[in-house]
Amino acid sequence: MRNRDSAPASKRGWDEGAVPQSRLGLNSYLVISALATVLALVTASECQSIAHIPSLIYGFVLWGWWGIVVGTLWKLGARMPSVTNFSGQAILIHLPIALVLGVAHLLLLWSLGFTPLGWGGSETPQSVWHYLFNLNRYGIEILIYGFISGIIGMIHYQVRAQREAMKSLELQRQLSAAQLRALQMQLEPHFLFNTLNAITTLVELNRPAEAVEMLTHLNAILQSTLKRTSPEKVPLSQELEIVENYLAIEQVRFADRLHIEIKVEPNALDSLVPCFLLQPIVENAIRHGIAHCESEGLVEASARRDGDLLRLRVRDSGAGLNGQSQPGSGIGLKNTRERLTHFYQDAFDMKALPLERGGFEVAITIPYERS
Repeated sequence: MRNRDSAPASKRGWDEGAVPQSRLGLNSYLVISALATVLALVTASECQSIAHIPSLIYGFVLWGWWGIVVGTLWKLGARMPSVTNFSGQAILIHLPIALVLGVAHLLLLWSLGFTPLGWGGSETPQSVWHYLFNLNRYGIEILIYGFISGIIGMIHYQVRAQREAMKSLELQRQLSAAQLRALQMQLEPHFLFNTLNAITTLVELNRPAEAVEMLTHLNAILQSTLKRTSPEKVPLSQELEIVENYLAIEQVRFADRLHIEIKVEPNALDSLVPCFLLQPIVENAIRHGIAHCESEGLVEASARRDGDLLRLRVRDSGAGLNGQSQPGSGIGLKNTRERLTHFYQDAFDMKALPLERGGFEVAITIPYERS
C-alpha cells in the first residue's frame, strides 16, 4: 500500500521551497498598514502635530482610504492577474474606477469636515461641486490611484514571472533527470545482457569455473550499481572498480587474446565523474576493436589531473572504425556524449577518432571536481 505522505521528491522540494500564499498575503497587508500609518503620522505632523487629534484623524482618514484601496487591488491582483496587467483592457477598467474613487474619497473628507469649506452649512451646491472637481485636488486623486495600480501591477508581474521561472526550472530539471535516467537505462541492460550471454556460452562450453568467476564479477558490478538511486557523479576510484570488474569478465571470455593496461595518477582518484562513464567506452573498445582481432589485442585506459581538468583516455589496438560511417557514431558513445552534455553543458571535450597506427581512441576532458 502506498503511503499517502510519500509525495514525489520534486513536488516536496517545490512545496517546501515555496512561500505559503497565506503568509505572503499577511506580510503584504502588514507592510501596507505600516506604510499607511507612517504617512498618516507625517501628514498629521505637517498639519499641526501628531498630538492634535483632528490632524491625526485627518491623516488616518486620508491615507487609511488609500491603504484599503491598495489592499483591495493587491488581493484582486493575486486572484485575477488580468486586473493588474498593463493591457488596454485593464486601463479601461481602472479609469472609471479611479474617477469614482476620487469622488468618493473627496466626499468622505468633506462629510467629516476635513475640507476648506468646513461644516458650517453655508456651502452651496456650486461650492461643493467646485471642491469635488477641483483640477488640482481631483487630479491628485487620479494620479495617486494610477501610481498605486501601476506599482501593484509591476510587483505582481515580477512575482508571476519569478513563479513561472521557478516552475520552468523545476520542469526542466525533471525532464533532464528523466532523460539522463533513460540514457543510463540504455547502457546498463545492454551491458547486463552481453554479460549474461557470455556466461551462458561458458556454461554451454562446459567451463563452469569461468562462468562462476564471471558471475562473481557481475555480482560486484550490480551491487555497486543498485546502490545508486539516481544518475549521479561518483568518485573515479568507484568508477574504476566497475571497469575492473567488467574487464575481469572480458578477460575470462578472451583469455590470452586480451591485454589490459590501466594507468591512473593518484591525485585523480578522488575526482568526480558521471557514473557508468568509462564502462561503455571500454566495452566499445573490446566489442568493436579487440573482438575482431585475429591476434592479441590491447586496451589501455588512463586518467590524469591537469590543473582544473581531468583527462580520461581509452584506446584499443583493434581495427579502427570497423565499419562505422563516422567516428563515435555508435549508441554507447552517443549516449556518453549526451550524458556529458547534461552534467557539464559546454564545459567538456570528447574526441573519438581512429589512430594512425591502428585502433581507436576516445579522449574525454571534464572539469576536475573533488569528491
